[in-house]
Amino acid sequence: MSDNKSKKGKQDQTQVSGSENYEIQYFKKKMGVSSQAVAGAIRATGSNDRKTLEEYLTKRHKK
Repeated sequence: MSDNKSKKGKQDQTQVSGSENYEIQYFKKKMGVSSQAVAGAIRATGSNDRKTLEEYLTKRHKK
């Protein structure tokens, strides 16, 4: 899925694009995990929904 940067709205904010490096970098910093962990979470959950990924990473990488 390509990310149309001219169309920003609620739907765009609820998803992490696995093909956009800056989104991966922001999300990994926010969650305190590696880029590989974020990519793995997207593959494992089959979703790029932020809430789903946060829940998955929180369970897998307890601080």
